[in-house]
Amino acid sequence: MSGHSKWATTKHKKAVIDARRAKSFAKLIKNIEVAAKMGGADLSGNPTLYDAVQKAKKTSVPNDNIDRAIKRGAGIGGEAVSYESITYEAYGPSGVAFLVECLTDNKNRAAAEVRTILSRNGGTLADPGSVAYNFSRKGVISITKTDGVDEDAILEAVLDAGAEEVKDQGGGFEVVTEPSDLVPARTALQDAGIDYDSAEAEFVPNLSVEVDLETARKVFRLIDALEDSDDVQNVFSNFDVPAEVQAALDAEDE
Repeated sequence: MSGHSKWATTKHKKAVIDARRAKSFAKLIKNIEVAAKMGGADLSGNPTLYDAVQKAKKTSVPNDNIDRAIKRGAGIGGEAVSYESITYEAYGPSGVAFLVECLTDNKNRAAAEVRTILSRNGGTLADPGSVAYNFSRKGVISITKTDGVDEDAILEAVLDAGAEEVKDQGGGFEVVTEPSDLVPARTALQDAGIDYDSAEAEFVPNLSVEVDLETARKVFRLIDALEDSDDVQNVFSNFDVPAEVQAALDAEDE
């Protein structure tokens, strides 16, 4: 292919990455604002805010943006924020279950947008309670694999801090806890000198469903579309991608 085509493709990919980065920043800022509103601006007394700030910093959100978000959330300096939290239950392609968490200042807009995204990508809204029972609220700490940090070291650090299990996710590890044990487990990792990427409460599926290649493509398209919405904060699902399917997806992205 010509150099121009390659440059155009590269430029398009960069634009997509930059746009997603901007949206990621906006959602991390929103998390900080809500945490500060709920528990105050003091990081030492507000572990939810502490974790939201740590995640933002690890994603390279500028410190000035973080400080302004804390002040807005806590109502310092006259600014104030008001978001409503809503969780939508849905089914995606091949009946894959979804929970879609929104933080929005316009509930009607969020509902209409989620419904439209689902209908355009092979999904449908579900009746309240018909999907949620498939998930449990858990604390999840994500750790990137690095030299010197293995599963045994993580287990040793968090075992007495309430951790339920440590999962090897290929490129990293996940420590799963009850929500109330999230802060003690995170603190135990810090005390052991083990760096982590994020620590937050998530909806974890009680039973995962393996998907084939075509379903995986459709599910990821739906997730991308949902995460592209300004009102959608988190997307949780119960699908599991087998290694051979993931390899095929990776080959398509090369």
